[in-house]
Amino acid sequence: MRIGTWNLAGRWTPEHERFVVDLDCDVLLLTEVSERVSIPGYGLHLGAALMARRRRWAGVASRLAISPLPDPHPASAMAVVDGWTFCSAILPWKGAGSRNIWAGSGHAAWTESCLSWLLPALPTERLIWGGDWNHALSGREWTGSVGGRTALLAALEKLNLHVPTASLAHRIEGLLSIDHIAIPTDMTVTAASRVIGSADGRRLSDHDAYVVDLR
Repeated sequence: MRIGTWNLAGRWTPEHERFVVDLDCDVLLLTEVSERVSIPGYGLHLGAALMARRRRWAGVASRLAISPLPDPHPASAMAVVDGWTFCSAILPWKGAGSRNIWAGSGHAAWTESCLSWLLPALPTERLIWGGDWNHALSGREWTGSVGGRTALLAALEKLNLHVPTASLAHRIEGLLSIDHIAIPTDMTVTAASRVIGSADGRRLSDHDAYVVDLR
């Protein structure tokens, strides 16, 4: 099984389509998804909430039959594929503000609020959860907060997940990825990689893609 995640930054062009197809993933956990997105050979389920005009917070795309589930949080999308639950989600970033979808005062509280919605809806077995979490899981914290990271790590432990993308590089030198794929602790990872999202020397998004191969 090959799983990918990419923040599309609301963009979609033929170059984006070619890049996504070339990732050759079985399932994609997408964030900031334009409503124009259509991927040949994939079914696509988008979360219901709009992040901006014609842009959804998250989506799940799959080569296999996909069965949508209710969004566990407005900044998420969830579906069942081949007996597995896949959840794509955005967690708050420092400048996000409350946006009426996460409550509290300050970034750590927004993250805790978001996780308090997600956790009751996520199963503790046969779950793959990913997306733009806006947190590195170790080292320097640039986009998130130490308090938010602490809450996120506790949630991953509760769900019996580990994160093969945690040690991969961010596009900014010296930082670690904030886009992640979390898998059950008993699954075997054969490869985890960052894929630079570019075409003709220009970036397709302000995020790179991340891919994990599982057995």
